[in-house]
Amino acid sequence: MQDPIDLYFWPTPNGWKVSIALEEMGLPYNLHLIDIRRGDQFDPAFLKISPNNRMPAIVDPQGPDGKPVAIFESGAILQYLARKTGRFYGDTERDRIAVDQWLMWQMGGLGPMAGQAHHFLKYAPQMDPPQDLPYARDRYRNEVARLYGVLDRQLEKHAFVAGDFCSIADMAIWGWASLWEGQQQTLDDKPHMARWLEEMGARPAVLRGRALAAELRDGAPHDRQAQSVLFRR
Repeated sequence: MQDPIDLYFWPTPNGWKVSIALEEMGLPYNLHLIDIRRGDQFDPAFLKISPNNRMPAIVDPQGPDGKPVAIFESGAILQYLARKTGRFYGDTERDRIAVDQWLMWQMGGLGPMAGQAHHFLKYAPQMDPPQDLPYARDRYRNEVARLYGVLDRQLEKHAFVAGDFCSIADMAIWGWASLWEGQQQTLDDKPHMARWLEEMGARPAVLRGRALAAELRDGAPHDRQAQSVLFRR
């Protein structure tokens, strides 16, 4: 029997990737909250697990050689868990190539661009002093719109992102895509993405992973101290 995996987490789109994967795969886990508003991500003990001072991270007490293994970076965690369980990675090498492509698309494209859109559209105008930057707002809002167009065209051809099977790529993308309204996007011209968002959001494991510590999720940090911790100002 699998011993519980230690999950270092805060309720953000990156955190949801791993909480959803653990729920989908039926893996037991112990929750360790990393309050990024308070600066828990800079604690020396956490940095031993995640040297880039970012969550999520995991420690699996039953690593590949039977010894504990610590893993940071959400995409690497998803790949590890999929290999460990043999689930949500497809059945063939072609499936795995497709999953990896779309996982990297999220890690290198949608995640960073949507994150910047959130920052400049939502957080920056509420900073002290306010940072209302039209060029940055337009730049990232437009790039997210382009990326969602790419996603919609892919989902026109397939039920899920990498094919006709749910995969870790869907888990990686869904959290960010579910926040499309905060990124000032529209689904009016993206019916396939809208269909996929609804279907993924109705999966019981996705609902459980998304609900983890949801009461701690709030909007933009309003006080100067929280802004300083999050944005290193």
